[in-house]
Amino acid sequence: MPPKLDREVITAAIDGFEEQKKRINAQLAELRQMLTGGVSSDGADLSRATTRGRRMSAAARARIAAAQRERWAAQRTAGPESGTRSAPVRKKRKLSAAGRKAIIEATKRRWAAVRAARKR
Repeated sequence: MPPKLDREVITAAIDGFEEQKKRINAQLAELRQMLTGGVSSDGADLSRATTRGRRMSAAARARIAAAQRERWAAQRTAGPESGTRSAPVRKKRKLSAAGRKAIIEATKRRWAAVRAARKR
């Protein structure tokens, strides 16, 4: 037996569905505007709504690109010995024969203990 719905619950459900309908209609209008490039079906111009972030002039982009090229050129001419890295590269450490042997023996002892525990 379904629960009895009172008037407040039904009103709240209607309000929720109306909100969803508004959101879906707005998304549909935005997609239609993307297809046509004009005004949406409800008459709102969405060209501003789809633009994100700031626009940069061509001159500003050119200045930024020129400055970056200058930085790259300075880095190339300085070479790797200019100290561009923040920390020196450490040499790779090697395991001695005695250390390797100790590790192998400890591993063998551990596996022997595991096998002995399984037999019990």
